[in-house]
Amino acid sequence: MTMNRFTLQLDEIKAAYAAEPNPTLEVRLERIGRIEKMLMANEEKICKVLQADFGVRNSVESRLLEFQMIYQACKYTRKHLKEWMKPHLVQTPGFLGSSHAWTEMQSMGVVGIMSPWNYPVQLALVPAIAAFAAGNRVWLKLSERSSRTSGFLAGLIQEYFHPSEFCVTTGGTDVAESFATLPFDHLFFTGSEHVGKKVMRAAADHLTPITLELGGKSPAIVDPSAKLKDAASSIVYGKLINAGQTCIAPDYVLIHAGNCDEFVEELRNAAQKQFANPEEFTGPIDQQQLNRWNQLVQDAVDRGANAIPLLSFNQDTSPIFTPVALLNVSKDALIMQEEIFGPILPIVAVDDLNSTIRYINENPKPLALYWFGKDKRAMQSILNETRSGGVTINDTLLHAAVEDLPFGGAGASGMGAYHGKAGFDTFSLRKSVLEVRGFFGLNVLRGTKLARPPYGKGVERFMRWLR
Repeated sequence: MTMNRFTLQLDEIKAAYAAEPNPTLEVRLERIGRIEKMLMANEEKICKVLQADFGVRNSVESRLLEFQMIYQACKYTRKHLKEWMKPHLVQTPGFLGSSHAWTEMQSMGVVGIMSPWNYPVQLALVPAIAAFAAGNRVWLKLSERSSRTSGFLAGLIQEYFHPSEFCVTTGGTDVAESFATLPFDHLFFTGSEHVGKKVMRAAADHLTPITLELGGKSPAIVDPSAKLKDAASSIVYGKLINAGQTCIAPDYVLIHAGNCDEFVEELRNAAQKQFANPEEFTGPIDQQQLNRWNQLVQDAVDRGANAIPLLSFNQDTSPIFTPVALLNVSKDALIMQEEIFGPILPIVAVDDLNSTIRYINENPKPLALYWFGKDKRAMQSILNETRSGGVTINDTLLHAAVEDLPFGGAGASGMGAYHGKAGFDTFSLRKSVLEVRGFFGLNVLRGTKLARPPYGKGVERFMRWLR
């Protein structure tokens, strides 16, 4: 029944798209503007449902990491969309005479978006903004794990949009599985590598173009030239914001063995300075997530790791999980095999730059990489000899906040990119067009005429000229 209902719904949206396949700049901007108005009118309510989902989720954190990213995407798109939509002239070879060639960006049709629970507002609406900018209709599947936020956001979207413009669906894994099999014109998924593989398999039946925004184990490299206090402060922020439930959070630290103890002390100082107030330390999304964090730490300790609490709280105000750093972690530990997605920071001792690069390259390509230091040669070696989706130098997370930088993974951390023009390009069909004209308006020399059979000396001369 679900599949039949979804198929009928998609047919209705495609019919609406067919009636308006080339929406004007004004129509696209108006739809994006409605998202902005929807958010501005409901910030306080959304903060409350986010708080309900996470148990603890400070409103400042929600406004900074959810809403601000959306407002930024709206503002940047408004500023640049007219230019993005223009045809782009390209050079034609001499044998085509006065012919003109260009590319033009066209909408694809109906874009399916599957959003995750960790930033359930931002990661639902930022891709939708890009899809609307490209002239598409959107069907959004929201995560069931952030059920309160998903339900509230679904209601808002239904209030501000007709379902043939911006359709929204909630539900569990069975709904997600059915959704992924639909013949969208493009399918955009944000989530884990494990689920991403299932989505890709489902999309393959219809050869649906797909963008996967996954995750992976993003390293933070602390070079011997780095100031440990500054590096620790940035890494703690990137790791503990949203309790580490961030796809580009630093997953582990690579640092020279001789600096480990001092660095851990700086981590503890920085964590206590930034996150001592338990009301500003986000909770796990659910009991399943909390159980996983405890399992990862216990497994690492059982294999010989040393767990060092990064925060100390009063008993009356202590959160349900205390963030920890892990030293002497076995390579076989679960925490070194899986993306952590939580406030746990393994610290891996390395001997030199070569061993750092080797360690990164022996593992799947990460979504993000962070480097701290002043040694420009070492920095350039890291940039040249490793592969990752994005890089921030001497801080964390911030490359994702630059609209002009494409955001996406590499290899196991994803495929395709969005943000800014990259998002517009992702959801657009780049059509190539050639208008054939003869030399100086002479019809006899136009296009393929010089190369047509019967073949003779004229064609031979033409081919020698082409060389």
